[in-house]
Formats: sequence, structure tokens, C-alpha cells
Amino acid sequence: MTSLKDKVQNALDESRMLVLGVQVLLGFQFQAILEKAFDQMPIPLQYAKIGALSLMLLTIVLLMSTAPHHHISARGEDTEELNSFVSHVTGAALLPFALGLGIDVCISTHKILGTAYSILFGIAIMGLALFYWYGLEAMHKLHHAPSTKEQNDMADENKPESSQEQTKLNDKVRHALTEARMVLPGAQALLGFQFIGMMKEGFDKLPASSQHLHLVSLALIAFSTILLMAPAAYHRLVEKGEATEHFYHFASHMVLGAMVPLALGICLDFYIVVRKVTASPAFAIAATVVMLCLFFGFWFGYAYYLRNQQEHQSEKPEMAPGKYATS
Repeated sequence: MTSLKDKVQNALDESRMLVLGVQVLLGFQFQAILEKAFDQMPIPLQYAKIGALSLMLLTIVLLMSTAPHHHISARGEDTEELNSFVSHVTGAALLPFALGLGIDVCISTHKILGTAYSILFGIAIMGLALFYWYGLEAMHKLHHAPSTKEQNDMADENKPESSQEQTKLNDKVRHALTEARMVLPGAQALLGFQFIGMMKEGFDKLPASSQHLHLVSLALIAFSTILLMAPAAYHRLVEKGEATEHFYHFASHMVLGAMVPLALGICLDFYIVVRKVTASPAFAIAATVVMLCLFFGFWFGYAYYLRNQQEHQSEKPEMAPGKYATS
């Protein structure tokens, strides 16, 4: 089993990861109120913005409550109660964040898509968030009677060196969470810039095709953000803070999967910039393809190449010592 110290450390790391992501979007929420386009919004949308801002603030209130709880209630000690508190707070905080994200998407896309389609767009993003942050966890609990922790405990009984293996697993889980925390703030910042960008005067001067590509880019980066936040929710709600092989694979797939829509979203916005500057769609497409190849090449191609090389080396039969000694 994961030590209490490791569980608490992972819980604090996950809370920090979520707080950083929410704080970035919260800053753009406040900035949006000062934009000229905000004054031109219909009154119902302005009130909806207040609702989205309130939901984001509620998320911050819940996530940041871990710090005072740790120092006041737990007196700085690592306790099971603290680990349980973080799990419950995380589960509660992601709900208002998903609702606020859906409202923000609806408000930002209203100018281009109109009322009906912007609402559907916002509901779709909110639905994705709820599925990856709550639905997957519920499905796992429903279809797996023995918990992953119990399965790991049963498997550990057959391992003579379980403590050593568990230590390695803890490190893998910690690294996976660190990697998610490394990518998430950047994705959140890009998402915030996209929300604000649609309220700038220059956005209205872009060709209609570029405006719609920006919507696609927004959806891709929002999806990437949802995937990056999924490991923290899954670890709290399903694994109860335990470091398990199942969670490591889940977190690894979420981080790698999130980087695909993130690269696509960035490159679509790169196309919009290049097309605006050069006024040449053909050149913009060529530059975007090159940029996309750089993203996927360095992120995935080179990594898979190195792995294949390592596997190839490990499959080579080792030459027995002294094989040619008698020749």
C-alpha cells in the first residue's frame, strides 16, 4: 500500500495542479469584464458571465481550503482525514468548474454561432468535462467490483519484493502527476487567451473561415484541458489516493492523449496568425503543416523511435563470453 506520506503529497500536488489551472482562467474572467466587446453583449450574457465567474470562484474556494485545513485542523500532520478531505474537496470543486467552463464557452461563441448553437457548444464542452471527471470514475466503480487497490493487494501477495516494486510505482505515479501539472497551466493559459481573443476588435476583422477555425481550436484546447485534469479527479475519486498500476496507465494515457488536441489547437491558431500577416492561405497552410510536424515529430515520433531502438537492442542476443576464444 502507498504510505500515508506519499498519499498526502500526491493529494497536495493534485490540488496545486488544479488550482494553477483554475487561477489562470479566473484571471481572464476578470479581464473580460474590461473589454469593449463585453459592453456590447446582451444583458442575459453579461449576467451569465457573473454566474461563470461565481462558479470559478467557488472552485477556488474549495480547492484552496486544503491549505488552511492542513495547518489548522491537522496541525501540519499527514493524516488519513486530510487525505480524505482533499478527495472530497476535489470531487466537489470540479463540478462548478465544469459548469463555469461550459458557460464561458457559450458566451464566447455566441457572437459567431448564435444563441442555439453556442448553447449546444457550451453543453458539449461541459458534458465532456463531466464525463472525464465523473463519468469514467462512476463507470469504473460500477464495472469493477473489486477495487483496483484490492487487486493490487492481491497481486502484491505473490511478489516477494513488493515494497521495492511499490516504491517504483509511487515514483511513476508522482512523475505522471508532475507531467500533467507541467502541461496543464500552458493549456489553461491558451484557453484563456482564446476566450479573450474572441472579445477583441481585431477578431471581427478576421475572415469567417479563420473565426470558425478559432472555434475548433478553442474546442481542441478545452478538450486537452479536460483530459489533463482527469488524472487528479480519477486518483481522488477512484483510487482514494493510492498509487496503483491501473492509475499510472490511466494518467499516462490522459497526458499523452491531451497533447494531441493541444498541438492541433495551437497549430490552428498559428494558421490564423500566418494567414492574417501574409494574406496567403496557401503559405499559411504550408507553414502550419511544418509546425504540426514539429510538434508531433518531437513529442511522439522521436520518442517512439527511441523506444523502438531500445527494444531492438534488447532483442539482440548477447554474445557469450569467450565464444571465439578457441578459434
